[in-house]
Amino acid sequence: MTLMLQVNGRAREVQADAETPLLYALRNDLGLIGTRYGCGLGQCGTCTVIIDGKAVQSCDLPVSAAVGKQITTVEALGTVENEVENEVENADEKLHPLQRAFIAEQAAQCGYCLSGILMAAKALLDVNKDPSDGDIRAALEGNLCRCGTHGRILRAIKRAAEEMRNLGSS
Repeated sequence: MTLMLQVNGRAREVQADAETPLLYALRNDLGLIGTRYGCGLGQCGTCTVIIDGKAVQSCDLPVSAAVGKQITTVEALGTVENEVENEVENADEKLHPLQRAFIAEQAAQCGYCLSGILMAAKALLDVNKDPSDGDIRAALEGNLCRCGTHGRILRAIKRAAEEMRNLGSS
């Protein structure tokens, strides 16, 4: 069946059964591999995307439930365009404040859970420009990370929030 999705601001067509998990449509049909498969049960947060402003785990959401909604994946955050032999002047300027903050705070080790954490953090910062540690912990409650960088993740999100307030960006 043909389904129309709004992904990262673009209309995208997928051929999938209505019950296919959204994660599979994003990765397999649209090539958006930044959203990762973790547990497949909606318990780890690795597959988190933003749908109509809310952080949602895409591994257990039928693709049909996302039709007509705005879907944002990690690919919609900042980008670095490699134009000349992987060298880009001012590459940091193309990164989202969350990405810059996570780099500055060294908030990832293996990075597997990172795209889900970034999306949950973005959903939070889109509605709460000055989150407390408790707000951040609540927003990340559905995201598991085994590397032990939780303190750095909290600092990175607070740092990004500050930058976003100063820049007036989202």
